[in-house]
Amino acid sequence: MSDAGISTPDRDQRIAALEALLAERDAALAGARADIAARDLLIDMLRVQIARLKRMSFGKSSEKLTREIAQLELALEELETAAATVAGDGPRGKAAADRTPPVRSLPAHLPRLEIVHEPVSGTCACPACGGALRPLSADADEMLDVVPVSWRVVRHIRPKYSCRACETIVQAPAPVKAIARGKATFATLAHIVVAKFDHHLPLYRQAEMMAAQGIDIDRSTLAGWTGQTAALLDPIVARIREQGLTATKLHTDDTPVPVLDPGRGRTATGRLWVYAVDDRASGATTPPLVWYEFTTDRTGTHPQKHLANYAGFLQADAYAGYNQLYDSGRVTEVACWAHFRRKIFDIHQAKPTALTSDLLDRIAALYVVEADARGQPPDVRRAARQDRSVALVDALRAALDDALRRLSPKSEMAKAISYGVKLWPALMRFLDDGRLEIDNNIAERAIRSIAVGRRNWLFAGSRVGGERAAAIYSVIETCKANKVDPQRYIADVTAKIAGNWPASRWNELMPWNWKASADQQIAQAA
Repeated sequence: MSDAGISTPDRDQRIAALEALLAERDAALAGARADIAARDLLIDMLRVQIARLKRMSFGKSSEKLTREIAQLELALEELETAAATVAGDGPRGKAAADRTPPVRSLPAHLPRLEIVHEPVSGTCACPACGGALRPLSADADEMLDVVPVSWRVVRHIRPKYSCRACETIVQAPAPVKAIARGKATFATLAHIVVAKFDHHLPLYRQAEMMAAQGIDIDRSTLAGWTGQTAALLDPIVARIREQGLTATKLHTDDTPVPVLDPGRGRTATGRLWVYAVDDRASGATTPPLVWYEFTTDRTGTHPQKHLANYAGFLQADAYAGYNQLYDSGRVTEVACWAHFRRKIFDIHQAKPTALTSDLLDRIAALYVVEADARGQPPDVRRAARQDRSVALVDALRAALDDALRRLSPKSEMAKAISYGVKLWPALMRFLDDGRLEIDNNIAERAIRSIAVGRRNWLFAGSRVGGERAAAIYSVIETCKANKVDPQRYIADVTAKIAGNWPASRWNELMPWNWKASADQQIAQAA
């Protein structure tokens, strides 16, 4: 349309209206970009904060830390979902599209389903000129797909044959069942226990998920299957414990778990104790392992009983229940620098001071040496500590003694420093032996799954339930430490144990020696 017949006032009015629309659009675009920049900044901040919290140990404040991390993860999830949702929507979508996401190839071990998309016009004649087409190349794009958990019925058929001459009946023996007169395969048992103890899905939720697929199995039945699985795994758990007690160094910790107390109609507090062997940081090739013990309280008699036949180094917190072990002369105490640091850090977080900052920096310098020597043989680690850490520790002790002279003995800072000074010989022990660790994070990492899982158990149920949980956790966590899939492992090993696997070959079934059978490898690739 020509503007020749439009009067000057009308033209000016239209120009002004267009300029107003442009200004409004520019303002909206600037606002959108500012919102996206603020959101991206918040996402980065949350990622850093979550990473920092995950590096912190799961000690007395584990419940609080777990809740805080969970809330931050949810917030980050919502922000990242919102960032993806606005892509392609107006000016916000254009701004989001300007940031190209990183291209990551999908794992090579996953099976591939290839779908070929041929031209609608066919593959013989050119739609432009009618000429003959010949193959040139192909563009391929991979997307991650999911097949929901699918259940099936395995029907075992055993034909009978009779001899025409003597009427003898010939038939294959019945295959071993996971549970006598039961309806669950070994793979089903493995799926249920791993979902409960590793993925933290209580049995009632699993029953609801199965019911949604038309499978009506009562929770009490699933509980019985869980108990049968734990019983089948008893020889593995016993062998893990036996192997652990032969180590020269153990890491230990404990955590509370709620236990139903029917007599009082409420829950009591039990304990799960973890004992871990992991010498990979000192270059060892011996397999890592973890085992758990359940008790109804936290008295010192329990670790004394668990470690009655153990002799070597014990890396732990300052719990007085271990003292009798140290007094026996069989067990040598190795203290945890992370516990000592945490006491100072808590004060620093509440009220930072020059003293707390200085002490934290000095401890951080020790960890720099540890990071540089990680994975090296014990003699190399010891040499690094003697060359670099001894002087740092001596200077730190001088700073601690000086602070104690200036602080009130009743102050929180004096109490935190006194905690470390009291443990000083045990804190120094790692300097003279390259096999030892600077802290007890190995045990605290093994406790982490318990800290997450107990929120979904509601309670262990009873003493037997606690012991069952300890046994299954021992197998699952030892599998994970040895990079073995717990579900495949439990399915295979329980079948072999139920089939009277010879006792002389128990070592072949241990997680660090176990190899997936050919049938399992084919099933995984299918």
